[in-house]
Amino acid sequence: MGSVPEKLEGIYQQVVARNPGESEFHQAVREVIDSLAPVLERYPQYAEHKIIERICEPERQIIFRIPWEDDRGEIQINRGFRVQFNSALGPYKGGLRFHPSVYLGIIKFLGFEQIFKNALTGMPIGGGKGGSDFDPKGKSDSEVMRFCQSFMAEMSRYIGEYTDVPAGDIGVGGREIGYLFGQYKRITGRYESGVLTGKDPAWGGALVRREATGYGAVFFVQEMLKTRDESFEGKTCLVSGAGNVAIYTIEKINQLGGKVVACSDSSGVIYDENGLDLDLIKQLKEVERRRIKDYVDSHKQAQYRENGNIWEIPCDVAMPSATQNEIDEQDALTLVKNGCTAVGEGANMPTNPAGIKVFIDAGIGFGPGKAANAGGVATSALEMQQNASRDSWSFAHSEERLEEIMINLHKSCWETAAEFGQPGNYIVGANIAGFLKVAEAMLALGLV
Repeated sequence: MGSVPEKLEGIYQQVVARNPGESEFHQAVREVIDSLAPVLERYPQYAEHKIIERICEPERQIIFRIPWEDDRGEIQINRGFRVQFNSALGPYKGGLRFHPSVYLGIIKFLGFEQIFKNALTGMPIGGGKGGSDFDPKGKSDSEVMRFCQSFMAEMSRYIGEYTDVPAGDIGVGGREIGYLFGQYKRITGRYESGVLTGKDPAWGGALVRREATGYGAVFFVQEMLKTRDESFEGKTCLVSGAGNVAIYTIEKINQLGGKVVACSDSSGVIYDENGLDLDLIKQLKEVERRRIKDYVDSHKQAQYRENGNIWEIPCDVAMPSATQNEIDEQDALTLVKNGCTAVGEGANMPTNPAGIKVFIDAGIGFGPGKAANAGGVATSALEMQQNASRDSWSFAHSEERLEEIMINLHKSCWETAAEFGQPGNYIVGANIAGFLKVAEAMLALGLV
C-alpha cells in the first residue's frame, strides 16, 4: 500500500471487515475517505498517527435491554444503543432515534457523521448517537413514558452534562425528551439542565431549538444560492418528511419568498400547487399526531399520492428532510431533468452515492447533511451554553446566532473545497474541514 489512495482503500476495507453487515456505516465512511487523499498528501502526519483509523473506531459502544409494560399489561422488550464516537472536541453530542429500523449500523453511521457535523459548527462538542428500535407511533403517552423511563434507567449511567449530551432525532420530540429528563432527574437527584437538549423552553430549553435543523438547512442553501447570485425568492421547492425538520424548513423557505408545494410522510405525498398550508400541517403533525393524508380533508384542490414519490414533482430546490437514502440515482436524474438547481440535505445522508454523483456531474448546488443540517446540533450547543450560564436568550437572538453559524459553516466548506482543488464541491469541503478540526485535536491530545 504505497500510494495514498491505496492506503485509504485499505483503511476502508478494514472498516468493512471489522463492522460486518453495517451498510449505512460503510457508506458514511466511504464518503469521507473518498475526500481525504489530498489531505494525507499535504499532511502525512495524519497517516503516521493513524488518525483516520482512530476516527472510524468508536470510543465506546453500548447496547442494552429495555423491558417495559404496555397498556394491556404485556411485557415488551426493545434494544437500546449509545455509540460514543469521538470526544476530541468536547462531550459526546448527538440525538436519540426511536424507530423500528434502528440497529447498531444505523447508530454508528449517524454518530460518525455527527463527528464532522459538530466540528463544522465551530462549537466545542464531540460526536455521538443513540436510540432504540422502539416505535412511538400508535403508543399512548403512558406507554411512551414507561418506555422512556426504562430506557433512561440504563442510559443514565453513561451520560452527563460534561460527558455525553443526547438530544432528539426521529421519534424523539418534546414529549420524549420530557420523560427522559424527568427520569434522569429522579435517578440522579440533580437538576442537570445541560444533560439533554431539545427541552421545552419552560424548563431549561432554548428558543429556536425545535426550528433549528430546518431553519439552518435553509440558511445554508440560501448561501449556496447566493454564490450563483440567486435566492429563494420565487423558487418552487419540495421538502420530504413531515416532522420537525420538514415543518421548519417549509416555514423558513416561506419567510424567504419561496413556495413549497409538496411534503410527505411514510405513507404518501401531499401536493398543493398553491403552496402548502403550513398552519394545517403543524396542527395535523404537532398537535393531533395524524397522518399527512388528512391534509386533503381541508384542501380539496390538493392531491394525496399514497406511496408516491415526491421527487417526481418538478421543482427549483429540493430539501430531503425525512431519512437516509431516500434519493437514489433515478430520483436524482428526475430532479435534474425537471430543472432542480439546488439540493440541501435536511436529513442525514438522504442521497445515496449514485444520486450524489448525478447531482455533482450535473453541476447543481449540493449541500450534504453533515453541513446543511448542522443547525440542529449547533442550537443544541447554544442550549448547553444557556444551561451552563443559567440564562435564557430571546428567539431573535438565538436565530441570529444560528444564522451566523450557518453562514460561517458554508464559508468554511466553500473555501476548503477551493483550497483543495474542487471549488463548489461541498462534500469535499465539509469532509475535509470537519476532519482537519478533529484531527488536529486528536494529535494534540496524544494517543488516547
